[in-house]
Amino acid sequence: MPNTLSQRFIDALAALESSRDPQPLVSLFTADAEIGNVVAPEKFHGTDGVRDFWTKYRDTFQTLRSTFRNQIEHGDRIALEWNTQGTSAQGAPIEYDGVSMLEVADGKISRFRAYFDPAALGRQLETVEAKTTQGS
Repeated sequence: MPNTLSQRFIDALAALESSRDPQPLVSLFTADAEIGNVVAPEKFHGTDGVRDFWTKYRDTFQTLRSTFRNQIEHGDRIALEWNTQGTSAQGAPIEYDGVSMLEVADGKISRFRAYFDPAALGRQLETVEAKTTQGS
C-alpha cells in the first residue's frame, strides 16, 4: 500500500512523531476538515484546527512511535488499528492502543477521530505527574 492515503497518513504521523512538524499531516486534510479524539472535548476545524490538534497531541509526549496492525480502506472510509509507545513529557514510559477512523473527500481527509482508552493513558500520565510532584 505504498501510495494509499492511509500509508501517506502513517508516513506523515511518523514525521510528526520524529520531527514535531505537523505540516505533512496538515497537508493531507481538506480545508474544512473536522478532527478530534476521545479526550479532546472540543472538535478542531479547518487547516488551523488540524495543525493545532496535531501540535497539542505531539506536545503531550517527549518521544513516541506508532505502529499499525491493520489498515483498512473501503470507499471513502479508512480504519487504522495502532499501538503507540513512547515517553511522557516528564520522561516516563507510556503505551496505549487504539483505532483511528478517517473519512475521505476528494482524496483528502475530511474527518478524523481517534478512539482509545483514555483512562489507561490518563493513569500512565497521572502516575508520572504524581511522582514528579512528590519528588519536588
